[in-house]
Amino acid sequence: MQNPVSIVQTTLPGDWLDPEVGEWIFSKISKKLAICATRTKVESTYRWDGKIEFGSEWRVQFKTSTGMKSELIGEIQSHHPYELPQVLFWDANSTEDYFNWVQG
Repeated sequence: MQNPVSIVQTTLPGDWLDPEVGEWIFSKISKKLAICATRTKVESTYRWDGKIEFGSEWRVQFKTSTGMKSELIGEIQSHHPYELPQVLFWDANSTEDYFNWVQG
């Protein structure tokens, strides 16, 4: 893989206000666990406790170095409002300039 960048994705409660989501994201970036993040309001449908649920959530995608991926995931898991947070991650190729920026 050339110039790998890790993407770590999670979701947050849809009833959180934009500033709350921003503060939660800011805390991860200020600890240098990620270089940037994007957030989008989404509608989710899922099975929980034997029932089908649906509602709005915030999808958050962090971009980080492959070396910081595990630390970011640990931070998300230990400071997440959900009992069972979604944590998805994968590595992606990037341009050399973007890779260098993510590395800090």
